[in-house]
Amino acid sequence: MENVMTVRSRTDSVVFKHSFCIEGIDRPFPPGTYEVVTDEEEIEGLSFLAFRRIATSFRATDSRRARLTTESFDIDPDDLKEALRIDAVA
Repeated sequence: MENVMTVRSRTDSVVFKHSFCIEGIDRPFPPGTYEVVTDEEEIEGLSFLAFRRIATSFRATDSRRARLTTESFDIDPDDLKEALRIDAVA
């Protein structure tokens, strides 16, 4: 019997009220709503269903140009939390 790893993705939205930076990305972003995609894999061998995070991506969409563009950046979720914390107290 072949082992099959189950991976799931969850998409959430985050809102920034001010311009912001995220550690590891070399430019600031304008205020707005952004997508965060979290990929998780199933932890095998347990008597219950559980997942562990394997990747977090931050997606920035730019509609100011003639064509809609989306960039995706791999980020540390703690860096995102810190950017949101700074935005909330600004």
